[in-house]
Amino acid sequence: MATILPPPSKRQKTETAARARTQASPPPPTPQGLQRIQFRDADTGTTQGPIVSVSLADLNPKNLSLLLNSLLGQDDPAERLPYRFYNPLGDGEFSQEDIIKKYVDGSITTELCLEIPCRAEAVFRVKAVTRCSASIAGHGDSILATAFSPATSTRLATGSGDKTARIWDAETGTPLHTLKGHTGWVLAVAWSPDGGMLATGSMDNTVRLWDPATGQALGGALRGHTKWITSICWEPYHLREPGRPRFASASRDFTIRIWDAVSKQTDMALTGHKACVSCVRWGGQGSIYSASHDRSIKIWDATKGTLLHTLTAHAHWVNHLALSTDHVLRTGFYDHGSKAEVPETVDAKRRKAKERYEAALAPAGGIERLVSASDDCTMFLWSPSTSTKPLQRMVGHQKQVNHVTFSPSGHLIASAGFDNHIKLWQASDGKFLNTLRAHVGPVYQVSFSPDSRLLVSGSKDTTLKAWDVRTGKLKEDLPGHKDEVFAVDWAPDGERVGSGGQDKAVRIWRN
Repeated sequence: MATILPPPSKRQKTETAARARTQASPPPPTPQGLQRIQFRDADTGTTQGPIVSVSLADLNPKNLSLLLNSLLGQDDPAERLPYRFYNPLGDGEFSQEDIIKKYVDGSITTELCLEIPCRAEAVFRVKAVTRCSASIAGHGDSILATAFSPATSTRLATGSGDKTARIWDAETGTPLHTLKGHTGWVLAVAWSPDGGMLATGSMDNTVRLWDPATGQALGGALRGHTKWITSICWEPYHLREPGRPRFASASRDFTIRIWDAVSKQTDMALTGHKACVSCVRWGGQGSIYSASHDRSIKIWDATKGTLLHTLTAHAHWVNHLALSTDHVLRTGFYDHGSKAEVPETVDAKRRKAKERYEAALAPAGGIERLVSASDDCTMFLWSPSTSTKPLQRMVGHQKQVNHVTFSPSGHLIASAGFDNHIKLWQASDGKFLNTLRAHVGPVYQVSFSPDSRLLVSGSKDTTLKAWDVRTGKLKEDLPGHKDEVFAVDWAPDGERVGSGGQDKAVRIWRN
């Protein structure tokens, strides 16, 4: 039996009648014919490519950009540059409508060759690392953690099983400072967003703060945890009270502690987990996220120390967390991509950090996303500020997922598993994109380049590998380590990669 549609309502009839009375003005006619154009550099006046003929209907900035890239031999979508075009008949930006009006009123004809000024816009692009520029000995045991300074990408911090942390000059490949004081393995290192302090966490149950410029300890050990420190993260710079930096530490004693880095005292101890807390993240909206071996993720109010939500979906240990804003929270007011000057005042720095954070929220519609990785071979994508239910269950790994990270652009997620594979996912909805296959051992850690076009991975098979994210192909195979590679980090300015592992050597990789 056919479905009979109900008659239109009175409101629908009124809207239909109103639309019928409204006459849409027809668009102005576009003259027919081809226009000869010549691109010229807006700064030097030199010609860019040969004279070509373009249909007047196609004479818009988008098509002109594609045409100019093609004329200059930049056909690969990954190598295309964005161009800005200017009015060939006067001042201001290029406007197709203004050009067409000139033809309609007879001011110009298609016999004229239009010389269109253009300027390539700056694009932050990172080249793949291709060689080991330095292999630096110094640590007496395995290197367990690496992190580049957000302020200057020439400073690399490492934590080791020899009970020390070290700061290296990655530009010259030389050791700068040895940070002594811990009596157990150093499992975590974390720079403050302004690069002014370094926090280290150890198996001796303590956290220590250091001055990276001098290598001197800032006071004694911070005591309070009763078991190993597993993870450290700093309060985002735009949320920080002036003169009162704070950070959070997670421990195997089931707790998270929030510390005042000036007074060296515990502000709050967050209790509620029933097993080891494996990872902690401090979000840009004032929430702290913690993952635990009790299979849960908890969300805390960083101001009051109260538990806001518990996210339960995983069937085994939750190993790692990543936020879609991790990159901008880590680098604060430092914008290496635009080469912008560092603000001078504290207020200006806070404003810059907040602007960068808000811009990083755009890919997800202004919402901070969270992804969790687990021993149950799955990941979950969350939108913690809007729901306690996962947005997507991400399956595909055949063994434990050890590490997960968002790209700095916020569009991609990369996961590293003990199944020897790296997988790429769409950050907006958790859709699977690609599997990166080349490692022959478990992949311990991955790190995106700051422009999100490349990915580097470290594995038990003793190699690093650089990947082209767009194609999912191996870009560079980077052998050199003599044993397992536990930790890898890509510098915020994109110039170099630092890695460390079982062979006790820090290696710096460059293009």
